Amino acid sequence: MQRQEESLLIRIRKGERKAMEELYDNYAPVLLGVALRYCNCREEAEDQLHESLLKILKGIGDFKPSFEGAFEVWMRRVTVNQCLSAMTKKRDFMHTDRIIDSELIEPIEDDQIADSLPDLNPEQIIEMMQSLPMGYRTVLNLYVFEQMSHKEIANKLNITENTSKTQLLKARNSMKKKLGMMMTKKEATG
Repeated sequence: MQRQEESLLIRIRKGERKAMEELYDNYAPVLLGVALRYCNCREEAEDQLHESLLKILKGIGDFKPSFEGAFEVWMRRVTVNQCLSAMTKKRDFMHTDRIIDSELIEPIEDDQIADSLPDLNPEQIIEMMQSLPMGYRTVLNLYVFEQMSHKEIANKLNITENTSKTQLLKARNSMKKKLGMMMTKKEATG
């Protein structure tokens, strides 16, 4: 563990307000980015960030670093779990509204996606992800960013492995369609 993180942890455990502010300044942007991937909008993500930071501060006494960077990994995990917990409380986890009508969009190939990604800024990618139905977005996040297997996702979300696989497939297809729409708009205005 880096000396700076270790020092910060010690100071937070002592209750130093300045250390808590430093924690926020150093890690809130990263954790907000995690929350934005799971939440429908920025305001919701900010709420989940706030709840996550409270849980982090409450549980920091029990945190035991086991490798360099473990502190940030642990805080990311707390944030992901907070977002998942908030979603399941809403009871609309697998709701699938806002699906793009596939007849309106021509299919797009994976190599076209790779060519188009450099043209997108992070806000556009987050916006595309936030427009996905919650189930799609959650499985996509857990599979791609958290690198969980379908079995782990199924256990975490209390769904079947096949549901996880289907949600991931639908998320990918929906993202391809959204990118296709963006490309079509760009060509029309280009």
